Amino acid sequence: MNTWRYLSDPALAQFYWPGMVTGLAIAVLCASLSVLVVLKRLAFVGQGISHAAFGGVGLAAVLARLASDGLSMPVQFAIIFAFCLISALVISWLSARSGVRGEGLEPDTAIGIILVSSMALGAVLIQRAKSTQQWESFLFGSINGVDWPDARIAWAMTALVLLTLFFTRRSLLFWAFDEPASAAWGVSGRWMGVLLMTLLALATVTAMKLAGVVLATAMLVLPGTIALKLGRRLGFVVFLALLAAVLGVLGGLIASFEFDLLTGPSVVLVLTALFAAASALAWARRRHAA
Repeated sequence: MNTWRYLSDPALAQFYWPGMVTGLAIAVLCASLSVLVVLKRLAFVGQGISHAAFGGVGLAAVLARLASDGLSMPVQFAIIFAFCLISALVISWLSARSGVRGEGLEPDTAIGIILVSSMALGAVLIQRAKSTQQWESFLFGSINGVDWPDARIAWAMTALVLLTLFFTRRSLLFWAFDEPASAAWGVSGRWMGVLLMTLLALATVTAMKLAGVVLATAMLVLPGTIALKLGRRLGFVVFLALLAAVLGVLGGLIASFEFDLLTGPSVVLVLTALFAAASALAWARRRHAA
């Protein structure tokens, strides 16, 4: 089997193990937010944030040209993350005002406006910067091209998100399941929305940089959808989301090793197959109960 050879041969393992470890980090990172994303109907926010990164890349390119020594990788990442975070908060603000005297926008409209505006701004800024750096790596990362420093960054971001979720879990989950009731008990919906958008921006930019736009978006939506098809108790649903994400990453990596396929799309296809199986199982369970 190619998978065993790639991971056991010392000459090859140094190229493939970082991708495996990074993939598992991204699985845990995105799956931990996926249930909240599905419950709050924010499936397309990840898509909007990931494409808003074009604007952040353009801004980083311009600042890199102005800086005498260029910009280090952490500074570039911080600029792109900040741009994506601002975009996410603007989407949240516009959507939240949709019921205020007709001043706001529907979420899909707000996402569409921010998405195309950011992409257009990024294209113009990159053209004006005339940079020779390959900025595409920030937008279309390949999980097989990462190294151990990337894996450490992925797990650091995962730990940060998990710790934040742990300390805010009661308020955040109360708000996600019943926003009006949570407001009556003193939970600030505005601050919960800001917190969730911040975590989504961090997860999306990290996953996008290391694994690509398609995988980043899929990992925020499919694990939670699969889990909610099969579970009702919150703890079990979160466990199922994490399990689905890990199985998707491992299955996609094995498929890419064995059949020489692109890793990101392979992971997405495995997750899609898991969703189909979960849907069939849920349908069979409902029919049996009837």
